[in-house]
Amino acid sequence: MPKKQLKGIVVSNKMQKTVVVKVERIKEHPKYKRRYKVHKKYKVHNENNGIEIGDKVIIEECRPLSKDKHWRVIKK
Repeated sequence: MPKKQLKGIVVSNKMQKTVVVKVERIKEHPKYKRRYKVHKKYKVHNENNGIEIGDKVIIEECRPLSKDKHWRVIKK
């Protein structure tokens, strides 16, 4: 089974080997059919610390690396 991949923007890089990535998606209201944005923040493993705030990244699901980290950066 392929691993999930998401696109997002780096919001924080203050931790060592970890960045926080905000992923936005569009939902549609079931009754009124209006579309709106929702977002979620993921803690993502970043081995070489070359990513800055505002960078667009692709993240991939992986095994649990800590209590909160289940994703890793693939591409910048």
